[in-house]
Amino acid sequence: QVQLVESGGGLVQPGGSLRLSCAASGSIFRFYAMGWYRQAPGKQRELVAIMTDAGTTNYADSVKGRFTLSRDTKNTVYLQMNGLKPEDTAVYYCNGIDTGNKYWGQGIQVTVSS
Repeated sequence: QVQLVESGGGLVQPGGSLRLSCAASGSIFRFYAMGWYRQAPGKQRELVAIMTDAGTTNYADSVKGRFTLSRDTKNTVYLQMNGLKPEDTAVYYCNGIDTGNKYWGQGIQVTVSS
């Protein structure tokens, strides 16, 4: 069965950096798209960044210029987060899409606070 496992979250000071990683395992050769969503308490889950095999990368306006998504050939995706703000505090979810399914990680907490 397919699993997405996130790592790299935690507590960071405003202006600091974190790198989130997501590794997929199971009967998937390669996802068509992989990326990250996030959800803060009481708020709707929102797209952070996603990269497709078509070569496009989309970022939420709130993270453009600060976050960078990268993807390798073994269904692994990374989110480099720089210049973190308290507003970035949320649970971050890895997302993968193949030809017929969407998959989600368990979520990982990112807290930006002094």
